[in-house]
Amino acid sequence: MPTFNYVAISKDGQKEAATIDALDALAAGHLLKEQGLMPLELKEKHDRGAFLGALSGLRGVPLKQKIVFIEDLHIMLKSGITAPRALKIIAKQTKNKKFQNIVYDLSSQVEAGKSMHEAMATYPKIFSHIFISMVKVGELSGNLEKSLEYLSIQLEREADLKSKTKGAMIYPGVIVSAMVIIGVLMAIFVLPQLTATFKDSNVPLPITTKIVVFASDFMSTHAVLVIGGLIVLVGLAIAILRTPPGKRALDWVSLHFFIIGPIVQKINMARFSRIMSSLMASGIAIIEGLNVTALAMENVYYREVILQAAEDVKLGKPLTEALSGSERLFPFIITQMLEVGEETGSLEEIMGQLAEHFEAEVDNTMRNFSSVIEPLLLLFIGGIVGFLALALISPIYNIGQSIQ
Repeated sequence: MPTFNYVAISKDGQKEAATIDALDALAAGHLLKEQGLMPLELKEKHDRGAFLGALSGLRGVPLKQKIVFIEDLHIMLKSGITAPRALKIIAKQTKNKKFQNIVYDLSSQVEAGKSMHEAMATYPKIFSHIFISMVKVGELSGNLEKSLEYLSIQLEREADLKSKTKGAMIYPGVIVSAMVIIGVLMAIFVLPQLTATFKDSNVPLPITTKIVVFASDFMSTHAVLVIGGLIVLVGLAIAILRTPPGKRALDWVSLHFFIIGPIVQKINMARFSRIMSSLMASGIAIIEGLNVTALAMENVYYREVILQAAEDVKLGKPLTEALSGSERLFPFIITQMLEVGEETGSLEEIMGQLAEHFEAEVDNTMRNFSSVIEPLLLLFIGGIVGFLALALISPIYNIGQSIQ
């Protein structure tokens, strides 16, 4: 929270100078007036950590930090500390300047009479629908500590799932990026020197050699254009994939690609099961739980199916019947297990078991992902090296034959 230097006149007419912490200058002025002071000067105090604080404010709020926030809040509320005081304590020890200001503001709003879920709802980019819904149910049921405990478990599982997914994708990503960079540099600086000999000879060149000569000549002549074009192409691809049609196309490819598809399905099933299990354990009705879960799903196809399922359940359909029409996303065995849960009244427990099963499946798959992708990368690299070898060795052999 920012600190302000102020000069003010007290009730007895004395001038005093000190500092005060507030969200902004307007809030600082109000606090001073509440203390019976008339502010004359009010300036924000800048210290050596201000620059670092500004930088931290530019960043978002990491998921790990939200988990720590929920865990600390759960422990403090369980210990009997009031919500506004707990929030202030958490804010003081938060290093992220942006999140610190948000938590201070939550404390002020709760102190002013707002419920915690209403205060969190003013920051939708920080606190997701899962956050707000589970806190709301906890406040309405009078069991906020338990809801925060379920929320903490849900966020920890989510962070673990994301960490494993990103970790598995780093290796192939680094290899492919390195190949592209090395390939471009070779085409610009190395291949022109090798192909110069072929162009000076009168020997007819194979089609593979002509392709390599043309590519190396073009890239070496227009090096700046090629590098700039690659950068623009990557930026354009990222921008397109962030649009709704681009995101939809990427989600479709990820679901149907022969290696990635099964992994994406397991990740989404683990996420769906875990979120629904946590929401139902905290007391949220199944229709509201489906709506909240749908908004938390990153794959647009899963989101649409779950939202439609919520509408179908609202009209009286069983959940399994609502999901059974999308066997590509929800396999038959899953809907059968959910049907058993509905019939026995143990849907929450079944959801929890499915979550643990799919999380273990994702863990095993991601652990072995590099061993699956390595042969494909080797085949790809081998194909490129073989093509270049054929393109460069064939003309050398022809030149030797013509000299003889």
